[in-house]
Amino acid sequence: MVELLSPAGNFISLRSVLENGADATYIGLDEYNMRANANNFSLDNLKEVSKIAKEYSAKTYLCTNIMLNENAAIKLQKQLPIIAEADIDGVILSDIGLIEDAVNNGLEAHISVQENTSNSFTLKTLKKLGAKRAILSRELSLEQIRKITENSPIETEVFIHGAMCMAISGRCFLSNALYGRSANCGDCLQPCRKNWTLSFDENIEDNVSNTTEIDDESLIISKSFDNTYRTNFFSPKDMCMIEHIPELIDIGIASFKIEGRGRSPDYAAKVTGIYRQAIDSYLENPKNYEVNPKWIEGLSEVFNRGFDTGFYFKTPYEKSEDNQSKYIKKDIGRVVNYYNKVKVAEFKIHDDLSIGDKILIQGTTTGSREHIVDSMEIDGESIDKAFKGCNVAVALPFKARENDFLYKLIERDAND
Repeated sequence: MVELLSPAGNFISLRSVLENGADATYIGLDEYNMRANANNFSLDNLKEVSKIAKEYSAKTYLCTNIMLNENAAIKLQKQLPIIAEADIDGVILSDIGLIEDAVNNGLEAHISVQENTSNSFTLKTLKKLGAKRAILSRELSLEQIRKITENSPIETEVFIHGAMCMAISGRCFLSNALYGRSANCGDCLQPCRKNWTLSFDENIEDNVSNTTEIDDESLIISKSFDNTYRTNFFSPKDMCMIEHIPELIDIGIASFKIEGRGRSPDYAAKVTGIYRQAIDSYLENPKNYEVNPKWIEGLSEVFNRGFDTGFYFKTPYEKSEDNQSKYIKKDIGRVVNYYNKVKVAEFKIHDDLSIGDKILIQGTTTGSREHIVDSMEIDGESIDKAFKGCNVAVALPFKARENDFLYKLIERDAND
C-alpha cells in the first residue's frame, strides 16, 4: 500500500492533512529544516504532534534536512533521544553521517531529496548504513525511477505535487549570493520567483530568440519599453501528478510526497484530500479508473504557479506565472461559539457575508474546512446578507471552535 505523505507547517495544517486522509505527515524542527521561514515546531511540541497523528493511525517524520556544520550536527545528535522519546517515527536526513545515530535511537532514517539519490547503487549503500527510505532526486524520469525502485533494497519516495526548484534537488546558491540568506540552511528568500529583467550591453537591436530547439517549445520573453526583456525563466511551474497516479503506484514507490510546509492549511487540506481520492479510486478499481476533472479543478483553486509534470516525462520547460489559484482568501472574522445541538456557528465578522458565499474555517483542532453559506440568522430572523461589525449565526454541518479563523473565498477575476 502506497503511503500518502503530507506537509504540516503548524498545528492547523497538521489537523487538516490528517482529516483529509494523509497516511503520514512531515514537519520541520526549528533550526534544522529547509523551511526556516515557516511556522515550525519546537522540541516541546513533538509529543503533541505525535499524539494527534496517532489519533488518525498516521506516522510522523521530522525534517532535519539542512546542510549541517559541525556544531549543528553535534547539537542534533544530542537531541535525537528527545525526538525518539516524543514517539516521532522517523527523521529525514540530508547528511548520511547521522543515520547510525538515528537508528540507534529507534528512529527510521529517511534520506532527503537533497542527497540527490539517483541510482540503485547509492540505495544499496544507504541500506548498509541503516537507512530505511530515500527520497529520490527530482531530476529523474518515470522510467528511471521504475528501474531504480526495482533494484532498491530500501523504500523509495517521490514528490508528486508542489513547488519545483530551479536548482538540482533544491541545492541552490542564488539566495545566499544575493541576500546572504542560504537556501541550503533553510533560509531561502526565493529570488528565483521574481520577475527578472534580461538586458544587453551590446547593440539594443540584437535579436532575442523566443523559441528553443526542442520540439518547438516556447520560452516567452516579453520586451519592455526600455528595450529590456522580462521573464520568470528561473521559476518553473508547480509539479502536479494527479493524472498519473496509476503509473506511479504500479512501479512500486513506497511513498508519495506533497510539497508545501510553507503553504497554508487550506492548501495542504485540499491537495491531500484530492490525492487521497485519486489513490483510493485506483486501488479500489484499477480497471475502471478514470481521472476525475473535479480533482484538477480543485487543485487549481488553491495557490499554484500553473502545473507541469516536472522531469517525469520530459524536461520541464514552461516558466511559471504568479499565483494561479481560483480564489482569493480574505480574512473576515472569527468563531465566537458553536452550538452542537442545532449545528450552528456564531461568527463575529468584519466584512460582509452573504448566502452563497464560499467560506473557509481554520483552527488547530478544526483543521481547514470549506462550506457554502446556505442559511444565516441574526436574532432568530433569517437573512440573506450580514454586514461587517455584527454577530451572525450560520448553519454549519461540521463543528467549529471558539477563535477559529473565518475566511471568505472570493473568485478571482480572469484578468487578475
